[in-house]
Amino acid sequence: MKKNLWSLGSVFILFIIWIIASSLISNEIVMPSPLSTLKAFFSIMTEGKHLEAIFLTLFRLLVALFFATLLGVTLGVFSGLNTSIRYVLRPIVTFLRTIPVISIVVILLIVFGFTITPYLITFLMIFPLIFQAISDGIENLEQELIDVFKLEDDSLLDGVRYCYLPLIGPQIKTVLLQSAGLGIKVLVMAEYLSQTRNSIGNSLYLAKVNLDYASVFAWTLLLIIIVVILEQFIRRFSYTKSAITSKKLYSKE
Repeated sequence: MKKNLWSLGSVFILFIIWIIASSLISNEIVMPSPLSTLKAFFSIMTEGKHLEAIFLTLFRLLVALFFATLLGVTLGVFSGLNTSIRYVLRPIVTFLRTIPVISIVVILLIVFGFTITPYLITFLMIFPLIFQAISDGIENLEQELIDVFKLEDDSLLDGVRYCYLPLIGPQIKTVLLQSAGLGIKVLVMAEYLSQTRNSIGNSLYLAKVNLDYASVFAWTLLLIIIVVILEQFIRRFSYTKSAITSKKLYSKE
């Protein structure tokens, strides 16, 4: 309860700063007021084309997040368990983590066009985070815990399900929270640069071109809300999944 009050207090302070800045500047083009932003926000949430753009952007994010998680967890597990695989994959992952995002966007736009690029760029930005977290988490597990499990069950599949992944549960939750926030930012940027039809990124571009900065602020507010909702979902899902896994492990014992 106290944490929620502190969070609300922080949001309230930011809101007050926004009101003061808007009043001092007194120019809706430079700094839209909260009222004009709120009107633009409700306009976005009531127009069919904007709702379609929101849905398709979220769809692209979930698709990229799903495949990045699937491949990142799979390769991360093998990398954590096998040194040879780790040495082969680490340079590739390091390359993906260090290359400038704008360079990848331009290259993918040239090769694949504006339709596929948002999926690929989001995947390529999320995958290294998930892979690194899983690989490092398994690599740094205490060998005593693994040995105790192997005395009961030497199956690799059961080891991954009931031992390795549950033990690195906190790292998985953290990296998924990071991936959700990073994913939506990278995806919208890719949509903006590639001018993907029916997308939040394209809607932001059109609002900027038309000098409709109230809509720019409104879309930004919507993106913040989307990230908060995704993070809350991940927190609840990871908690539920952890409880179910612990119950299964207890029943096996």
